[in-house]
Amino acid sequence: MKVRPLGDKLLVKRDEAQTKTDSGIFLPETAKDKPKQGKIVALGSGILNKETGKYMPFSVKKGDTVLFTTYSGTEIKIDGETYLIMTEEDVLGVID
Repeated sequence: MKVRPLGDKLLVKRDEAQTKTDSGIFLPETAKDKPKQGKIVALGSGILNKETGKYMPFSVKKGDTVLFTTYSGTEIKIDGETYLIMTEEDVLGVID
């Protein structure tokens, strides 16, 4: 199944949760935090500028690794994979 975000929405694949700490301790499922970063898989058409009637381009692009807040976006499942649909406003920054 393919999903194409509409308008100012982004489709983001969240990174996998860490299975062990930096010091080597393995984490149980209940102690794992959901990562607050992921990779942009698809972009909508952008925000419509009502004055000019044209879409304003995104400041992020497909393939960028981005940081976002804990509760940003809506989780969806596509072919068994979990993705987030969020707006560009939910993105805090791009990791280079």
